[in-house]
Amino acid sequence: MKNKLFTIFLICFILVPLALTAKGSGDQSGSSGEKVTLEFWTWRTEDVAFYDKVIDAFQKKHPNITVKQTAIKNTEYNTILTASLQGGGGPDVFMGRAYGALQALAGSGYLLPLDNEVPNLKNYSEPAKQGARSITDGKMYGLPALSQAIFCYYNKDIYKKLGLKVPTTWAEFISNLETCKKSGIVPLANGSKDGWTVETLLGGVGPNFYGANDFFDAVVAGKTTFEDPRFVEAVKKIGELRPYMPELYAGVGYTDIQGSFINEMSAHMIGGSYEAGTFRSQNPSLDFDVFPVPGIKAGTQYITFYADMNWAVNAATKNKEAALTFLKFLGSTEVGNMLISDLKMVSSVPGVDTKLDPFVGKVITLLKNSTSYIFLVPFRYEQPTGSALWQAAGQGYLAGTLTAEQACKNVQTGIASYYKPFQK
Repeated sequence: MKNKLFTIFLICFILVPLALTAKGSGDQSGSSGEKVTLEFWTWRTEDVAFYDKVIDAFQKKHPNITVKQTAIKNTEYNTILTASLQGGGGPDVFMGRAYGALQALAGSGYLLPLDNEVPNLKNYSEPAKQGARSITDGKMYGLPALSQAIFCYYNKDIYKKLGLKVPTTWAEFISNLETCKKSGIVPLANGSKDGWTVETLLGGVGPNFYGANDFFDAVVAGKTTFEDPRFVEAVKKIGELRPYMPELYAGVGYTDIQGSFINEMSAHMIGGSYEAGTFRSQNPSLDFDVFPVPGIKAGTQYITFYADMNWAVNAATKNKEAALTFLKFLGSTEVGNMLISDLKMVSSVPGVDTKLDPFVGKVITLLKNSTSYIFLVPFRYEQPTGSALWQAAGQGYLAGTLTAEQACKNVQTGIASYYKPFQK
């Protein structure tokens, strides 16, 4: 009981000051020419210096607007942001999630509709806008910022040392992993302690086994289910990677996965395009590249794509004009190009220069054969989300407490509890 009370106290201790501080930023007028202070929240604690640079560039152009950045740990961000918004406070401008997570805030009236506020929205790609649009009223509640892809990173120095070639089939991939293992190198950094990394693993391995867009379209339409043999086979392929993961991989979390690859202790890591900037900043000498996790046969290989993050405005902000001015700057080609050159991320901004970074250019090329993130895009709008169901089922499967068939059935049963196309 004491532990429970302490936990409640700790949450309140964190939330209340943040909410009150953010709410206090609305005391100043947002009228043009007057001094205004904006609260700007992000979940990228690793990118504070980058956003300080963005803010500095903005304030030089708008000296009457001061922007205060608050970076919150990504696993705590949603809870703290939602609690602050519910309390009538929260930031003026902030990083917003996509798809179902955006829907939850938009549906509660916490986000400012942007259709009539940001004319440039019409120029964004439809896949990018899909992650920022409400499925209930069709309005845009976010300005698309970044898109991500999932694939396999590999250490080029290790490949050169062991005489390995980029695999074009699953058998070649397994052979490369086996060679690394025999050489005393951890073949694959991935573990399963954190459920979301198990979803990332599926995003990397799954598409070329379950059938990419053909299966995605069919399952969304209810023409097949997650108990389809193709999907079960994709899950089994993840199981084939267990011998090549770190020892005690069930206890290996995200930072462990990152650290293993960054410090060149492992040869491969299945992860998102968002990792590249961190890799380069943490180990500038790390020579890495990426490839799609291949299917059984050589040929066209698909990678998973999703809209990752949007810029959003608090509907209750008292500094609407200034907030929109900052929002539009965040959506400018200037910042879009900075995201590419500095963070090595795929900017959603129309007209950015994708040649600023070779890695981003390669990701753009790989995205020509892409498929949507299967649980994130269509199945995060209701509870239990497809992501939560798969993360738990995937962890159980990798731990050996569930078979692939049982894991897939758990996912299907959970989604079918609310998804009408599965209720025929």
